[in-house]
Amino acid sequence: MASYLDFEKGIQQIDEDIANAKIKGDEHAIEILSKNLEKEIAKTYKNLNEFQRLNLARHPDRPYALDYIRALLTDSYEIHGDRTYADDPSIVCYSGYIGNKKVIVIAEQKGRGTKYKIMRNFGMPHPEGYRKALRVARLAEKFEIPVIFFIDTPGAYPGVGAEERGQSEAIARNLFELSELRTRTIAIVIGEGGSGGALAIGVADRLAMMRNSVFSVISPEGCAAILWNDPSKSEAATKAMKITADDLKELNLIDDVIDEPIMGAHRDKDGAIAAVGEYIRTKLEELEKLSIDEVVSARMEKILSVGAYE
Repeated sequence: MASYLDFEKGIQQIDEDIANAKIKGDEHAIEILSKNLEKEIAKTYKNLNEFQRLNLARHPDRPYALDYIRALLTDSYEIHGDRTYADDPSIVCYSGYIGNKKVIVIAEQKGRGTKYKIMRNFGMPHPEGYRKALRVARLAEKFEIPVIFFIDTPGAYPGVGAEERGQSEAIARNLFELSELRTRTIAIVIGEGGSGGALAIGVADRLAMMRNSVFSVISPEGCAAILWNDPSKSEAATKAMKITADDLKELNLIDDVIDEPIMGAHRDKDGAIAAVGEYIRTKLEELEKLSIDEVVSARMEKILSVGAYE
């Protein structure tokens, strides 16, 4: 059953009317309602505000990393474990082909349904997940295979065990080592990019965001709790934090924005997956025109251009 957000109530009503018309076999009503649905979708999604985009980024029907991997990769093979402590299911690593191009995909996976959400720890990686990501990235470097990162996490797991096993060190090491990785890299925020948990696999030659994704240093709820001692002010915090794809592109903190289908990735998964696949193919072609020395140099220059420092 589809899930609807508060601002999608008009769409929900028409969907229900269409379902009832199908039960009655009323083709004329279905045709009229389908046209009304198109108009309602266009009106609803034409001018989304920041808080509505945040809700879309978290939408339970939105395609997750494994949806993209299974649709885009052929001859795929999953790579497990950090070779030190454990295999973290909240980060998945796959080797495979996009078209005729060999790639390695490293992604954060949230999971659907109670059983799989728990198994994936709600997409919040432990340090062994980030160490697995780095191990696989270094493997890709050894064989000169491009790396694709899919970012979708509320943040790194803040539990005691994760901290005891070096969560902050694992994130910091990824930032440092991925910045000088000698292979071509593309990172895409497909849903929610939360803090260092997202940055740990977000250092890349091309960093893109889906149109209805978000990327933030802290959740809006956490920001509202700190600034106003009131988590209910998360909508105001969302607007103030500048976390949408358009905001971050304007600030030159990301390279590209990937357009989603007009009705959003959660209502047109195939369209969203096709858009991501086309982006990856296009950017890989661009990066392959440069030598690896040029690629790494440009990546470092881009990283050092962010913010102000002395």
